[in-house]
Amino acid sequence: MAKGDPKKPKGKTSAYAFFVQTCREEHTKKNPEVPVNFAEFFKKCSERWKTMFGKEKCKFDEMEKADWEMKDYGPAKGGKKRKDPNAPKRPPSEFFLFFSELCPKIEPTNLGVSIGDVTKKS
Repeated sequence: MAKGDPKKPKGKTSAYAFFVQTCREEHTKKNPEVPVNFAEFFKKCSERWKTMFGKEKCKFDEMEKADWEMKDYGPAKGGKKRKDPNAPKRPPSEFFLFFSELCPKIEPTNLGVSIGDVTKKS
């Protein structure tokens, strides 16, 4: 089973991801039959990205801004299910039944003690 909304876009793609994608496309155009060694490829891409200046990176920043798919996405209307105020309450757990019997016995002897300390004593 899939989690969440199936129509939800994958999210924002970074400028660096666009840069790596274009580098890979360039590499496959120049050398279509040569397999890619990903470790070396990503090292070269990261070194090239670090040496790039603002004007060169600007192109990828604009691609990032234009690609942001999440801006048009809004979750389905209705949001969370609201709890029915007239719905019956759940029965208390075993601990709460035990504590409701034990608390009146402990409380009078320990005035001014916090509830957490009372539970530690029981």
